[in-house]
Amino acid sequence: MESKRQQKFARVIQKDLGEYFQREGNTILPNTMITVTQVRATPDLGIVRVYLSFFNAPNTQLAINTIKAQTSEIRYNLAKRIKDQVKGIPQIDFFLDDTNEYVDKMDKIFTRIHHDDEETK
Repeated sequence: MESKRQQKFARVIQKDLGEYFQREGNTILPNTMITVTQVRATPDLGIVRVYLSFFNAPNTQLAINTIKAQTSEIRYNLAKRIKDQVKGIPQIDFFLDDTNEYVDKMDKIFTRIHHDDEETK
């Protein structure tokens, strides 16, 4: 379980990265909206795991790889924003948040089950 300190730190990172992607996201991935869905910090606050969701991205794996390729630039821009709020700038690991894809898959399964039940009645 995350401590209050980790949660507060993660909220700061999530807010500032969200604003960064809102401003600069179109230059990184044109015509794609990037959303920071979740941020988790290690107990020493040295590493943050950032989960991203992409809207209107034809290939989400390519999108996350593009973001990962620019991690150092994103970290530098984040550092400029939060340098007065934190002691050290954490290492950033980006991950694809596939929650929406999972929900869609489960909805299709439940719809199919419901449809099969109606056919057997």
